[in-house]
Amino acid sequence: MECKVHYFYVLLCKDGTFYGGYTTDLARRLNEHNQGIGAKYTKLSKRRPLQMIHAECFATRSEAQKAEYAFKQLTRRQKETYLRIHPSVTLPNGK
Repeated sequence: MECKVHYFYVLLCKDGTFYGGYTTDLARRLNEHNQGIGAKYTKLSKRRPLQMIHAECFATRSEAQKAEYAFKQLTRRQKETYLRIHPSVTLPNGK
């Protein structure tokens, strides 16, 4: 049985908004978002290009999706605080 790592990630959109999501492959997902594939929110050209600014890894899909849901419930100010205090894994764009 293959062991997968599950990620909750945050993108910074060109218009300054945040987008949170779930994936098992950070580089592939960032590429898809920047090509307009996937989420309606990131398909809009005014939001691209997108930059991955944060990612956390989890052992299960459920844990990663719970983190994504919790992040999406936060206000903008709370999201900024969250991003400052939570450690991030090494991101595909080198950040």
